[in-house]
Amino acid sequence: MSFNPMDLMKNLQEIQGKMGDVQEKLKDVHAEGSSGGGLVTARMNGQMEITGITIDPVAVDPRDVKMLEELIVSACSAANVKIKEKIKDEMSDLAGIPLPPGFPGV
Repeated sequence: MSFNPMDLMKNLQEIQGKMGDVQEKLKDVHAEGSSGGGLVTARMNGQMEITGITIDPVAVDPRDVKMLEELIVSACSAANVKIKEKIKDEMSDLAGIPLPPGFPGV
């Protein structure tokens, strides 16, 4: 079997095109994570940006700011886990192949 650099270039161009499609599609992927039984909800997009946080007024206790901070961090972490799973699914669908566990960035 001989190595053809032109085949490699063609494949790289195809992959670049697919990655562009993936990046464009990720703009529309969103996930939510919550903590404290829904007291705090964080929304994140496929570009790993937090797009919103909702806090139930019940969670706002000026005497326990630490708890609210922990709820926010927990909700953001939950949103992060969910968005990574959605990104992995989207990339698998567009690439047409399942991505391995621990795929970079996912």
